[in-house]
Amino acid sequence: MQTKIFKRSVAAGLLLLAGNVLAHHSFTAEFDSDKPKTVTGIVTKVEWTNPHVWIYVNVKDAVTGEVSNWGAELGPPHGLQRNGWRRDTLQIGTEISVDGFLARNGSSRLNARTVTMTETGGRPGATLDADSSQNQGNN
Repeated sequence: MQTKIFKRSVAAGLLLLAGNVLAHHSFTAEFDSDKPKTVTGIVTKVEWTNPHVWIYVNVKDAVTGEVSNWGAELGPPHGLQRNGWRRDTLQIGTEISVDGFLARNGSSRLNARTVTMTETGGRPGATLDADSSQNQGNN
Protein backbone atom coordinates (compact mmCIF):
# COMPACT_ATOMS: atom_id res chain seq x y z
CA MET A 1 0.00 0.00 0.00
CA GLN A 2 2.75 2.44 0.94
CA THR A 3 4.62 1.56 -2.27
CA LYS A 4 1.56 2.48 -4.38
CA ILE A 5 1.19 5.81 -2.59
CA PHE A 6 4.89 6.54 -3.02
CA LYS A 7 4.80 5.71 -6.76
CA ARG A 8 1.72 7.85 -7.30
CA SER A 9 3.31 10.75 -5.41
CA VAL A 10 6.48 10.49 -7.51
CA ALA A 11 4.42 10.32 -10.73
CA ALA A 12 2.36 13.37 -9.72
CA GLY A 13 5.54 15.30 -8.88
CA LEU A 14 7.08 14.46 -12.25
CA LEU A 15 3.94 15.60 -14.07
CA LEU A 16 3.99 18.92 -12.25
CA LEU A 17 7.68 19.38 -13.02
CA ALA A 18 7.14 18.52 -16.69
CA GLY A 19 4.39 21.16 -16.95
CA ASN A 20 6.75 23.86 -15.67
CA VAL A 21 9.46 22.82 -18.13
CA LEU A 22 7.05 22.96 -21.07
CA ALA A 23 5.61 26.31 -19.99
CA HIS A 24 8.92 28.11 -20.37
CA HIS A 25 10.23 27.61 -23.89
CA SER A 26 13.36 28.37 -25.84
CA PHE A 27 13.27 31.45 -28.10
CA THR A 28 14.82 29.51 -30.98
CA ALA A 29 12.27 26.71 -30.65
CA GLU A 30 9.35 29.05 -31.31
CA PHE A 31 10.70 32.13 -33.09
CA ASP A 32 13.04 32.74 -36.04
CA SER A 33 15.73 35.40 -35.49
CA ASP A 34 16.27 35.48 -39.28
CA LYS A 35 12.71 36.74 -39.84
CA PRO A 36 12.27 40.21 -38.34
CA LYS A 37 8.79 41.72 -38.56
CA THR A 38 7.14 45.00 -37.62
CA VAL A 39 3.39 45.17 -37.09
CA THR A 40 1.36 48.29 -36.38
CA GLY A 41 -2.15 48.17 -35.06
CA ILE A 42 -4.63 48.64 -32.26
CA VAL A 43 -4.17 46.89 -28.90
CA THR A 44 -7.05 44.45 -28.31
CA LYS A 45 -5.78 42.58 -25.25
CA VAL A 46 -2.90 42.58 -22.77
CA GLU A 47 -2.17 39.46 -20.68
CA TRP A 48 0.12 39.84 -17.66
CA THR A 49 0.89 36.18 -17.05
CA ASN A 50 3.98 34.14 -16.30
CA PRO A 51 6.26 33.28 -17.90
CA HIS A 52 5.70 36.12 -20.43
CA VAL A 53 3.43 39.10 -20.99
CA TRP A 54 1.44 38.95 -24.24
CA ILE A 55 -0.01 41.85 -26.23
CA TYR A 56 -2.61 41.28 -28.95
CA VAL A 57 -2.94 43.78 -31.78
CA ASN A 58 -5.41 44.12 -34.68
CA VAL A 59 -3.27 44.75 -37.75
CA LYS A 60 -4.76 45.96 -41.04
CA ASP A 61 -3.07 44.71 -44.21
CA ALA A 62 -2.14 47.74 -46.33
CA VAL A 63 -2.84 45.92 -49.62
CA THR A 64 -5.98 43.87 -48.92
CA GLY A 65 -7.46 45.89 -46.05
CA GLU A 66 -7.98 42.62 -44.15
CA VAL A 67 -7.58 42.85 -40.36
CA SER A 68 -5.81 40.07 -38.46
CA ASN A 69 -5.04 39.73 -34.78
CA TRP A 70 -1.36 39.32 -33.92
CA GLY A 71 0.05 38.10 -30.61
CA ALA A 72 3.33 39.58 -29.41
CA GLU A 73 5.28 37.86 -26.64
CA LEU A 74 7.24 40.17 -24.39
CA GLY A 75 9.52 39.48 -21.44
CA PRO A 76 8.49 38.22 -18.03
CA PRO A 77 6.26 40.51 -15.93
CA HIS A 78 8.93 41.20 -13.29
CA GLY A 79 11.48 42.16 -15.96
CA LEU A 80 9.08 44.55 -17.66
CA GLN A 81 8.15 46.11 -14.32
CA ARG A 82 11.84 46.76 -13.61
CA ASN A 83 11.91 48.66 -16.91
CA GLY A 84 8.94 50.86 -16.04
CA TRP A 85 6.03 48.82 -17.38
CA ARG A 86 2.81 48.52 -15.40
CA ARG A 87 -0.33 46.49 -15.99
CA ASP A 88 -2.00 49.62 -17.34
CA THR A 89 0.92 50.82 -19.49
CA LEU A 90 -0.88 49.84 -22.68
CA GLN A 91 -4.61 50.47 -22.91
CA ILE A 92 -6.97 48.64 -25.23
CA GLY A 93 -7.57 50.86 -28.26
CA THR A 94 -4.04 52.33 -28.28
CA GLU A 95 -2.17 52.16 -31.58
CA ILE A 96 1.33 50.68 -31.29
CA SER A 97 4.14 49.34 -33.45
CA VAL A 98 5.85 46.14 -32.42
CA ASP A 99 9.27 45.12 -33.77
CA GLY A 100 10.13 41.48 -33.28
CA PHE A 101 10.73 38.09 -34.84
CA LEU A 102 8.14 35.83 -36.49
CA ALA A 103 6.94 32.52 -35.10
CA ARG A 104 8.46 29.48 -36.77
CA ASN A 105 5.07 27.81 -37.21
CA GLY A 106 3.76 30.57 -39.51
CA SER A 107 1.11 31.81 -37.08
CA SER A 108 0.38 35.49 -36.51
CA ARG A 109 2.70 35.68 -33.51
CA LEU A 110 6.01 37.30 -32.86
CA ASN A 111 8.54 37.72 -30.10
CA ALA A 112 8.60 41.46 -29.40
CA ARG A 113 11.87 43.35 -29.10
CA THR A 114 10.48 46.89 -28.94
CA VAL A 115 7.03 48.44 -28.64
CA THR A 116 6.37 52.05 -29.66
CA MET A 117 3.28 54.19 -29.22
CA THR A 118 2.55 55.37 -32.79
CA GLU A 119 0.76 58.56 -31.72
CA THR A 120 3.73 59.96 -29.84
CA GLY A 121 6.63 57.80 -31.03
CA GLY A 122 7.38 57.27 -27.35
CA ARG A 123 7.76 54.25 -25.20
CA PRO A 124 5.71 54.19 -21.99
CA GLY A 125 7.51 53.47 -18.76
CA ALA A 126 11.19 54.16 -18.21
CA THR A 127 11.81 52.11 -21.33
CA LEU A 128 9.45 50.03 -23.40
CA ASP A 129 12.18 47.74 -24.64
CA ALA A 130 10.50 44.34 -24.37
CA ASP A 131 13.84 42.58 -24.68
CA SER A 132 15.57 41.35 -21.62
CA SER A 133 18.94 39.64 -21.59
CA GLN A 134 17.20 36.42 -20.66
CA ASN A 135 14.52 36.64 -23.35
CA GLN A 136 16.50 35.43 -26.35
CA GLY A 137 18.14 32.07 -26.24
CA ASN A 138 17.96 31.48 -22.52
CA ASN A 139 14.24 30.85 -22.11
